[in-house]
Amino acid sequence: MVDTMALLPPFIRATRMARTAARPVTEPRADDEVLLDAPDDRLAPALVAAADGSYAPAAELLAATRAGGEWERRDRYATRLAAFAHSRPEWLEAWRAADPHDPGALLVGAQLAVDRALRSPARAELLREVSPLITAAARADDRDPVPWRVALDHARGTRAGHKYFEELWAAAVRRAPHHYGCHVAALRYLAESWHGSHRECFDFADRAAQDAPAHALVQALPLHAAFAYLTDGCGPEVPRERLDAAADRAIALSPLLPAADPWPARMRNLLLFVLVRLERWADAAEQLRLNGPYATSFPWDRVSDDPLGHFLRVRDDIRAAASGRRPGPAAGPVHPPGPAHPPGPGHPPGEHDGRIRSGDH
Repeated sequence: MVDTMALLPPFIRATRMARTAARPVTEPRADDEVLLDAPDDRLAPALVAAADGSYAPAAELLAATRAGGEWERRDRYATRLAAFAHSRPEWLEAWRAADPHDPGALLVGAQLAVDRALRSPARAELLREVSPLITAAARADDRDPVPWRVALDHARGTRAGHKYFEELWAAAVRRAPHHYGCHVAALRYLAESWHGSHRECFDFADRAAQDAPAHALVQALPLHAAFAYLTDGCGPEVPRERLDAAADRAIALSPLLPAADPWPARMRNLLLFVLVRLERWADAAEQLRLNGPYATSFPWDRVSDDPLGHFLRVRDDIRAAASGRRPGPAAGPVHPPGPAHPPGPGHPPGEHDGRIRSGDH
């Protein structure tokens, strides 16, 4: 680590929801439609085919990302395909039976196994059994950093020691020095290993962003550190200027990515979360414009049992502030909830306590 270490089933279908308001319903405005967790144009056909039982488009998609060294997209696609296989395991079983050495099938299988283990009460035992699957995925293509990101998540789940984790980290960054998924996995390991040590997490995230190209997704890593601080509820206070600097890095990255596109929507949703918590309404309004109709479950599912509804409330707050009206209660406090900073109106009864859970790449 840096110096330290509709045919699609519901679980993959983009959720469409028209915004409702206390006014007579007339013709809906185009920008009122919101898509939740929409796949991009390359992933969508593979998911449609998977829902029909065919694995060939998924295999071709992952093969293309491997051939082109598109490691960020390969990571995202493998994660989404593993989520599909969680509910349709026979689809992945058929793929692996037909081509047991396919690097894509091995990667999706390893991702699925880690995801299942992390959700299980028998987590420690299951994670021990997963290691050979990760090894097989890594050996399928020595260039591919994504199995090493899976290995980093696995190490976090097993509470591996720093020395072992640093060995995995070194192997990951040799393959892709600025791979976003590996950096997020490392940041999450640090956050769990040194719970409450947010300044150390910011240090790691800031150094990684400073070393990365301006267009790299790693520029958004400090934003993850800011999100963790704002939702964690423990540890010493982080200066406001450090939170603003994290948001500013992501703001500089956002125009370099496609506008109104599912691919960068996850980063922009996270940026919206942080900007609203910082009450930077004008910046949030611009990111809402760049984001278009795309909502993502993360980060809203970390603070609400209804991520889409929470996103819509936040969107209303941003629009209210942009028009000079007082925003509603969805933003929540700037400081993390805890004994020194009690939960604000952004955390109504029935919503989560804001602590980060597993699964947020």
